[in-house]
Amino acid sequence: MSTASAIPHRTGDPAGEQAGAPGLYAGARPFGFSAPWALFWTALLVRVAYMTLAHTYRFNALEDHFHFGWEMGRIARSLAEGGGYADPFAGHTGPTAWVPPLFPFLLAAVFRIFGVYSAASAWAILALNSLFSAITALAIYEIALRCFGRKNALWSGWLWALYPAAMQFAVRWVWETALTAMLFSWALAAALRMRRIGEGAGRAAGPQSTSAWLTLGLCWALIALANPSLLLFLPACGLWILAGAAHKPRAAGQAALAALLFLACLAPWTWRNWKVLHAFVPLRSNLGAEMWAWNKPGSNGITLGATMEPVPQDRRLMLYARLGEIAYCRDRGEEAKAYIYAHPWRFARLSLKRVYFFWVSVPHPVDNRPLIEGGRELSYFFLSLSGLLGLLLALKNRA
Repeated sequence: MSTASAIPHRTGDPAGEQAGAPGLYAGARPFGFSAPWALFWTALLVRVAYMTLAHTYRFNALEDHFHFGWEMGRIARSLAEGGGYADPFAGHTGPTAWVPPLFPFLLAAVFRIFGVYSAASAWAILALNSLFSAITALAIYEIALRCFGRKNALWSGWLWALYPAAMQFAVRWVWETALTAMLFSWALAAALRMRRIGEGAGRAAGPQSTSAWLTLGLCWALIALANPSLLLFLPACGLWILAGAAHKPRAAGQAALAALLFLACLAPWTWRNWKVLHAFVPLRSNLGAEMWAWNKPGSNGITLGATMEPVPQDRRLMLYARLGEIAYCRDRGEEAKAYIYAHPWRFARLSLKRVYFFWVSVPHPVDNRPLIEGGRELSYFFLSLSGLLGLLLALKNRA
C-alpha cells in the first residue's frame, strides 16, 4: 500500500518538489486497494456490513418513529409529504428553523425515494452516513500525511477506518454528525493545501488560487448549513491561511470573494426564515430553547432527547404551537438566562460535565452496570485521547 509521491515529513527531500494536493493520490487508483484508497473502501465496507448485519437500521417505531432522525426526521417527513420545512415535533406546528437545512433536505430526498420512515430509507441514510464517514478517512490520511508523515497517516487512517467508536454515529444515528465531520475534516485538509504544509522545506510558497479560496468558501457554507457550531473555527482558519499567503493583498481579495460566496450560499435560507418566521434567523432558531432544556431545574447534563416530547399532549409543545417558534425560543431563552444568573455555579458544573461527556461519551442513562459502562466510555475516550496526543505532537513539532 503506497502512493507514488507521498509527501515527506517536513524535510527538504527533493521528492517534496513533486508533492502537493494533486500528487497526494498519485499512483493510488480510486478503484484500487492501495493507500489511501484502501482506507476508504475498508471503512465503507465495514460500516455498511455492520449496519446491515447488526440491523441498526431497524429503528423503534414508538412515538410515531421519532427516534428515526428526531426533529430532522420530522422535518424531512414534512418536506417529503409536501408540507414544507415545518413541523419538527408532533402535529402541524408551522414553519421552522429549529435545525439547519442541509441534512433534513438530504433525508427528505431519501424519504421520497424509499418511503417515509421505512426500513429501506433507514438503510439508505445510514449507508450515506457510512459513505461520509469513509470519505473522512481520506481527509484524515491527508492531514496526518502533510503534518506528520506517512507512518502516522496510515495509523490515523486505519484507526478511523476500523475502530468501533469511530463508526457509531455513522451506523446508528440519523443525524448530521457524519456529514459534518466529513465537511470539517476536508476544510482542514484544504487549509493545509493552501498553506502548502508538508510539501517540502525547499519549496517556495506560490500564490493561492482563486478556485481554492472559492472551494473553501463553499465548503464552509455547507458546514454552516449542516452544523453552525463549527463556524467558531472559521475566522481562525481563514486568518491562518492568509498569514501564509505569498501575496497578501491578492489573497485578501480572493478571501473576500470566498466570503461573498459563503454569504450567497446562506442568503436563501436566511431570506426564507425572514419571510416565513418574520425574524432575522441566519441559520437556526432554537438557542433559547436549548439553553433552557440543558440548564433548567432537574437537568443533569446528560439527558438525551428533544426539548419537548413529540406527543400532542405535551404542555411545552402546546405552548410552542400557540406562541410560535420564535416567541417560544425567545421566552425560554430569557428564562434560561435568569436561571443561569441565579445559579452560576450549577451552570458551571453542568458545563464542565458536558465538556467531559464530549470527549468521553455520554453515558447510557439506563445502564447500571459500572464495568460495562466504564469500558464503553474508555473505548470512546481512546480516540479522543489519541487526538489530544496528536495535538500535543503537532505543537511539539510546530506542525
